[in-house]
Amino acid sequence: MQRINTAEILDSDACPPLEAETSLRDLCRINRWFGGVTTTRKLIERVASASGCKTLSVLEVAAGFGDVSKTAGRQLAHKGITLDVTDLDRVRNHLLCGNRAVVADALALPFCDCSFDLVSCSLFAHHLEPAELASFAREALRVSRCAVLINDLVRHPLHLALVYAGFAVMRSYVSRVDGLASVRRAYVPDEICQILSSVAEPRPRVEISRHFLFRMGVIAWKESNC
Repeated sequence: MQRINTAEILDSDACPPLEAETSLRDLCRINRWFGGVTTTRKLIERVASASGCKTLSVLEVAAGFGDVSKTAGRQLAHKGITLDVTDLDRVRNHLLCGNRAVVADALALPFCDCSFDLVSCSLFAHHLEPAELASFAREALRVSRCAVLINDLVRHPLHLALVYAGFAVMRSYVSRVDGLASVRRAYVPDEICQILSSVAEPRPRVEISRHFLFRMGVIAWKESNC
């Protein structure tokens, strides 16, 4: 299945605020029900196990309502792992009131080197073209102390069919249009690996795992010490 870079309505500044809010709430449900939260939780568990760290600061990029990292954090708390999460999004209205949040560009993170243990994103990588994704990875590695986590979709014809089948649980037309566009512009694991391998020194060590319903989890380990 060829990758097709189709613009998504939620990315547009012209998306009506009410539709944006409804679509973001759709994404919260989809992430809870269909593997998004589980994927991020497993990635963080892997980092905690490998590093021995039980308290981790996390920058959640393109966070929207921040539901993925927050819900994963509540689940991880039962395993003795504590997350301190900061949300970042380029659109202020996408950020949920009450969360610690920053409005900024993901490709120019407004933080010093090694500001967070982890930089994480969910359903963001497919919004970026390969050169942009490599640029984001460089920025995220600069800001992180330990690793960068990427939770995203896997492009596949069956996945596209599942999105059509899932229209019934989507309350916003934006979610339906963007859901199809997201699968069409998503990467496959080999493509992600190739893009991340192009990042200049210090080159990260990359682990990629497959998860429920065409989810992909990526850990780009930062080899240099902060």
